[in-house]
Amino acid sequence: MRLKTWPVAALGLASLLLLIVVSMLASSRKAQDIYTQLDALNTHHHNVDAKLRRLRSDVNLSGIFVRDYLLDIARERAPDYRATLAEFRQTNMATVTELRALLEGHDEQILSLQAKLDDYWQTFDPLFDWTPAEKIFRSASFLRREVVPRREAVLAIAQEVEELNNANLAEQRAEATRRHAAFRDDLDRLLWQSLLLGLAVALTVVFRLRVLERRSEEQRMIATEAEHRMRELSQRLVATQEEERKNLSRELHDHVGQVLTALRMELGRIERTRAPSDVGTGPAVGECRRLVDSMVRTVRDLALGLRPSMLDDFGLQPALEWHVRDFTRRYGVNVELNLHGDFDALPDEYRTCVYRVVQEALTNCIRHSQARLIEVTVIGHADRLDVSVTDNGVGLDSARRGEGLGLRGIEERVKELHGEMTIATAPGKGTKLEIRLPLPAGATEVALARAAS
Repeated sequence: MRLKTWPVAALGLASLLLLIVVSMLASSRKAQDIYTQLDALNTHHHNVDAKLRRLRSDVNLSGIFVRDYLLDIARERAPDYRATLAEFRQTNMATVTELRALLEGHDEQILSLQAKLDDYWQTFDPLFDWTPAEKIFRSASFLRREVVPRREAVLAIAQEVEELNNANLAEQRAEATRRHAAFRDDLDRLLWQSLLLGLAVALTVVFRLRVLERRSEEQRMIATEAEHRMRELSQRLVATQEEERKNLSRELHDHVGQVLTALRMELGRIERTRAPSDVGTGPAVGECRRLVDSMVRTVRDLALGLRPSMLDDFGLQPALEWHVRDFTRRYGVNVELNLHGDFDALPDEYRTCVYRVVQEALTNCIRHSQARLIEVTVIGHADRLDVSVTDNGVGLDSARRGEGLGLRGIEERVKELHGEMTIATAPGKGTKLEIRLPLPAGATEVALARAAS
């Protein structure tokens, strides 16, 4: 059972993508949590700091306000000062309440601050009952002994609260830094996990691809070797067929033809030696002679169709000229033959290939193209042979082009000689078959020598 690689590769890639997606979502959530924590921490610290500044500012302003009151000897303005001071006190108490909500876990410091503030504000209650003389003689000592110590105590508690807030900020920042370091470690771990998983998938795929490539290369070599053997077999079959045709043509011409000629001569002798009174023998002998003549023509046509002896005896050009004349006589199709070059030095396989190509092409024109005019051109160059057969028929159906054995036979013959075959066709515009055969070095040298002589 063959192992399929694509499910393993697909599972690995899907796992890698899932790991990346889940990790990125988790990382994004952690980063958002860290950002939210830092933002909340900064906001909390800013709020506590702002309220402490407001508390200290109110305490300092209240001291200045009390000093102004003591310097003002007008008794009728005392209610205004009392109301303003009460407003300062109410604002301070509200600020302390807000600080208690913000600084959970530090109730002791907040209660101490609140007690100091109560003591501080209660110190100012008797001031509004003083007479102008008391303000003049007692204000300095009162501020020095009562107000300033209490104010310093309140500011000290506020400073302590601020330090606690700063310590809490530092602690929270340390926690945020720790979470950030853990987040960075998670990202590093995700990176390494992704790299390891990707490396495993890549190694698996590369190994499998290497195995498949090696197997594909082996299969390609086997297919190439099989194609080479098939081509050799096809070439041997073609050569054997051609040899059998040559032998059969020679046998028909030499043996069967001679027997039929001898039979005709014997019939002539019988006709000459028969008695004048034998009136029945003459017509029978004449009929036999007509039958023998018909058989002679049939045997001759068969022999020439299998392989014309003039191709071996006289060369390519006479054989093509005879075949074109016979083709025109048989089918009534006008065929123009154009031959250019010296073909006497061509090896036998080249003469046979060109003759069979032209023969098969003309046969295809009669069977399929419905052509009325065919042009055959053979041009011999110094290094190659160019052969083309062009007709004015209905064209070749490209869908059925590879079904015919004739074209396959032509292509096999051409490939055997390392040549090329091309077919240009269009519906209603005829077909043009072209082949190009490279000539061997020996034939080229002989042709050049003959051309020079």
